[in-house]
Amino acid sequence: MMAQYLGIKARYPDCLLFYRMGDFYELFLDDAVQAAQALDIVLTQRGEHLGAPIPMCGVPVHAAESYLPRLIRAGFKVAIAEQTEDPAEARRRGAKSVVARDVVRVVTAGTLIEDGLLEARANNYLAALARHGDAVALAFADMSTGQWAAFDVTPADIAAELARLNPAELLLADAQPEPEAGGAVLTRLPLTAFDAEAGAARLSALFPEAAADHSATAVSALGAILHYLDHTQRGALPRLAAPQALASTDGMAIDAATRASLELARTLVESGAARCLPQSTSP
Repeated sequence: MMAQYLGIKARYPDCLLFYRMGDFYELFLDDAVQAAQALDIVLTQRGEHLGAPIPMCGVPVHAAESYLPRLIRAGFKVAIAEQTEDPAEARRRGAKSVVARDVVRVVTAGTLIEDGLLEARANNYLAALARHGDAVALAFADMSTGQWAAFDVTPADIAAELARLNPAELLLADAQPEPEAGGAVLTRLPLTAFDAEAGAARLSALFPEAAADHSATAVSALGAILHYLDHTQRGALPRLAAPQALASTDGMAIDAATRASLELARTLVESGAARCLPQSTSP
């Protein structure tokens, strides 16, 4: 069983692994230590690994939705590994056969869709920042509504635009300088995730005409979001509307310090005072 766990964990090294065992999601080793501390739950031990006791903790499957927000708010990502076969099938292969398991979803700050994990009346944006030379673009999406958009931005306005959007999670290329992103969780992706041609292909597969409405840099940012969703949702993309192309001159940029001093709410993005997405009642 631990060999299976470690094999799955190796594919998601940046995530806490919720490993389904019956009616519980179990965590082991360093994941268990971190989760037990973040959730204030009991840390126990099970067997040995490399000659040392294996730390272990768990949460009931039926209550997982109450624990996930605490982990996400603490900056963790959580990979959910479910049993993908009936235990009876495993027993038919032999008494010591392990039930097949695989990750069905990665829960991150910017990919939440459940009402119980989201703040009421506030957008939960997943954003991507793309750079090609001096050209910069931002894309942002709300998974709970299926609305998303992209726009070009000057390098000097990046911090102000991120302060306005206040994304829950920001995608960046590995070598890209880290911008001021407020409380956003920063997620690094390989540079290939921001490739313009690959982004155009991903976008055109869903919306054949959409790439023509955006700059190459904006397409890169939109493509990075699709790349990340394919990874975290395990190929089961949420329902998305056609991405909007927003003009870079819409609205007024307000830097992060000014925004904080004015005590502007996050819901300014929803109010129509800047480049905003129309609200949708369903994806």
